[in-house]
Amino acid sequence: MNVLQAPAERRHASGPGPAPTIAAARLTLRPHRLADADAIARSLNDFAVSRMLARVPAPYDRQDASEWLSLVATDLSEDWTLAITAGDDVHIGCVAFEWRGGEWHLGYWLNRFYWGRGYMSEAVRAATGRFLMRMPGTEIRSGVFADNLASLRVQEKAGFRITGCSETFCVARGAMVPHIETRLEPGDFRPAMPRH
Repeated sequence: MNVLQAPAERRHASGPGPAPTIAAARLTLRPHRLADADAIARSLNDFAVSRMLARVPAPYDRQDASEWLSLVATDLSEDWTLAITAGDDVHIGCVAFEWRGGEWHLGYWLNRFYWGRGYMSEAVRAATGRFLMRMPGTEIRSGVFADNLASLRVQEKAGFRITGCSETFCVARGAMVPHIETRLEPGDFRPAMPRH
């Protein structure tokens, strides 16, 4: 998720507006703050997390997090880069919609301690639902490394479909890795069911 794109590459005609704060069933999604640097560094310095992301180096330290936050916390682009927080406002992950190559792309990650609890499915569906309220009829692209089937399930639950396979360079692994490409077509989004 370490996006270092030139401003000209990121411009597009019309976007969703400023990133909102979104209340989900168990989580709050909010714009990032510079104070999130320590939590981000702890999460992304875990190779189990960084190896599943294309653009995150390993090791990953506080300076990496601070540099990234200086871009996203003050960025004037229309990208949404939201912190995933638990009830105590502690940063536990990220979900983002980025304008790249003339298309919207979904990316996300979660601190390993929170895996297996349905948090990422909740965050992706909440963020995607709000994004599509602001950008109806928008197609969203995403993908996962082929050895990250849990992440593929997160996308499939939200309505994403597999569109192909490729190889993508993973900075943390220092290698080309098989990649499953996905797409959410307009009208295919599946919001979360209310928790009882």
